[in-house]
Amino acid sequence: MKTAFELAMERLNQSAPTVKLTAAQKKQLAELDNKYAATLAGREIALKDEMARVAGDQEKVEALQQQLAGERKSLQAELEEKKEQVRHSAKP
Repeated sequence: MKTAFELAMERLNQSAPTVKLTAAQKKQLAELDNKYAATLAGREIALKDEMARVAGDQEKVEALQQQLAGERKSLQAELEEKKEQVRHSAKP
C-alpha cells in the first residue's frame, strides 16, 4: 500500500513531469546565477553609496530605496526568464 505522499508525488509527476537537466544546462544556470548576483551586488553598492551621500534628504533616500527594490525585482524576473529558456532549450 502506498503512502499519501507517494500518491501525491505520482499525481504531480503525471500533471507536471520533472525535467532532467544536462550538465551543460546546469552549468549555464549556474553562470546565470553568478552573473545576476554580481550585477545585483554592483547596483546595490552603487545605490547604497548614493544613499549614504544624500542621507540628510529622506525623500531622496526613499526614492533610491524604491529604485533599488525595482531594479532587484526586474533583475530577478529577467534571471528567471533566462533560466526558463535554458531549461527548455536542447532537451535531453
